[in-house]
Amino acid sequence: MSTLPITKRGAELLKAELHKLKTVERPSVIAAISEARAQGDLSENAEYDAAKDRQGFIEGRIIELEGKLSVAQVIDPTALNAGGRVVFGTTVDLESEDTGAKVTYQIVGEDEADIKYGLVNISSPIARALIGKEEGDVAEVQAPGGVKSYEIVSVRYI
Repeated sequence: MSTLPITKRGAELLKAELHKLKTVERPSVIAAISEARAQGDLSENAEYDAAKDRQGFIEGRIIELEGKLSVAQVIDPTALNAGGRVVFGTTVDLESEDTGAKVTYQIVGEDEADIKYGLVNISSPIARALIGKEEGDVAEVQAPGGVKSYEIVSVRYI
């Protein structure tokens, strides 16, 4: 299996979620199953069915997180020295050539992407257009509404 790039912050978030699932959620659902079993007939016990479904979700998520963390290539953006080029983990300030609107994005892994916070997936069209570019370059992004041009105002490794 290939490696999965993730920022240091993203890896910490996945580890925290895994820890919570193992130490809080798993024991809670086990207690709920025991409580539902104590009520008797399991064939028509909705609480038991719901707890078993929840247990299946939790165990599946634990396996998923452990798998992702086992192949994760953790990248610390502050330790990067890419000579001013846009690479994974970089924070980029852009200015739209059409509207003059300014935006800031950080290029992150799939699991940590959230456009509301300016975190874009490494495989997104905007990230692919930015990778390898430098300050002052223009990136052309194929968006659903057509091609958009952005000037790279600054490249930061934070």
